[in-house]
Amino acid sequence: MFTGIVTDVGEVVMREDIPAGQRVRIATHFDPKTIAVGASIACSGVCHTVIEAGALEDGRNFFVVESAKETLDLTTAAEWSVGRKLNLERSLQMGDELGGHLVLGHVDGMADIVERVDHPDSVFFKLRAPNQLARFIPQKGSVALDGCSLTVNDVEGDDFTIFLIPHTITHTTFGDKQVGDKINLEVDMMARYVARLSEYKPG
Repeated sequence: MFTGIVTDVGEVVMREDIPAGQRVRIATHFDPKTIAVGASIACSGVCHTVIEAGALEDGRNFFVVESAKETLDLTTAAEWSVGRKLNLERSLQMGDELGGHLVLGHVDGMADIVERVDHPDSVFFKLRAPNQLARFIPQKGSVALDGCSLTVNDVEGDDFTIFLIPHTITHTTFGDKQVGDKINLEVDMMARYVARLSEYKPG
């Protein structure tokens, strides 16, 4: 379980194909002594299990995760080449502040950036969600985009908009995102449950 509050931006420093999918090594500021093998880390919104952690020769820390074929098919993980920057968040612990919203790290699909407008004090993004997920994205509701807990501004059809403050732009990977990029999308689980309950018809 996560909150959608990014605490580090990592960098892919190694990628290799494995029979089950892919294995990547990600450089991070996280202390490897505090990362247990088997721990969960959200990598741009995708929950991954750590299989190794340590220090690189250049002094940076790292951890290693593997992505299965289904993850590669449903998320941007297939695009994680060397040099790719990833939003990172360690799993929520009991007693931690819930600064965003409850995020599972189970990406539902990918949204496309269809518009970006830079303003002096914010950046506007319009994104297009897969049709089957759009109904779970309400105006002023929450979504997780590449692991960031964000508030939806407006919704029109499959399109929705967000405004990002300078802090979010400089402390996540969103500063590099442009029109045409794909973004990992996880809809708010509460919105999903409400939608499912509204469809329930007692027998």
